[in-house]
Amino acid sequence: MFWIPAFAGTADEIGSGESSLLHLSPETFAILVAVAGLAGFVDAIAGGGGLIVLPALLAAGVPPVMALGTNKLQSACGTAAATFNFARRGYIDMKEMAPPVAGALAGSAIGAALVQQLDPSFLSGLVPILLIAVSAYFLLSPKMSDVDQHRWLQPPAFALVAFGIGFYDGFFGPGTGSFFTIALISLMGLGLLRATASTKLLNLSSNLAALVALAAGGHVIWTLGLAMAVANALGGVFGAKAAMRFGGRLIRPLLVVMSLALTAKLLADPANPIGKALLAWVHP
Repeated sequence: MFWIPAFAGTADEIGSGESSLLHLSPETFAILVAVAGLAGFVDAIAGGGGLIVLPALLAAGVPPVMALGTNKLQSACGTAAATFNFARRGYIDMKEMAPPVAGALAGSAIGAALVQQLDPSFLSGLVPILLIAVSAYFLLSPKMSDVDQHRWLQPPAFALVAFGIGFYDGFFGPGTGSFFTIALISLMGLGLLRATASTKLLNLSSNLAALVALAAGGHVIWTLGLAMAVANALGGVFGAKAAMRFGGRLIRPLLVVMSLALTAKLLADPANPIGKALLAWVHP
């Protein structure tokens, strides 16, 4: 059996406020690591890795905010690997992305600090609507390609958009990659492949800021998170290579699939207000 130290946590999660231990079997530990590898591959192409990892952590008995912090640790490593692969192939303009990166960092740090004080469940009703809109955009847009289009916002102005998405990532998280990608395409005019690559850089920034804030609050299981991080990074490398090889032919359908899958996952939550309304309509 694996005894995994969690070095702090909330009073509800820890009890007396001292260190707690999660008791995981070798099989559960191995499954979580494998899940992280798959999430890294998918996340590098279309985002949505949290859709895969967070339910797995929660099913293993990890408390919610601690699951969020541990997910940020493993996700940051995978996103870093994907970012490096995109950047060395020239798909990311680091100078251009500097203001949005600063915005994502600041927004995520504030969101992650706030989530430790407030209940983020009120966002669960809004996010499915946004994700359905993202899916519709990718499905119906006739001009989506790897070629850059007209730019509506310059990087300094886009930093405000990145701040908002970064705040959401630190506070709640699901769908962040899709939101960054759609914003980069529609507002910055980036082609699908460059938008996907730049999304990794912005997502890495928001992940790192949230990780620092959550780790400072003691909401990270380091032993498990680091093992998952190695697998996630390997998945991120292969995912980035697949995205660069196949471009929009692979990215576009996966973005739609992940957005719709995340929407279904959120609506299936008994606490989701839209899900409850739909259930009441179907079974009055």
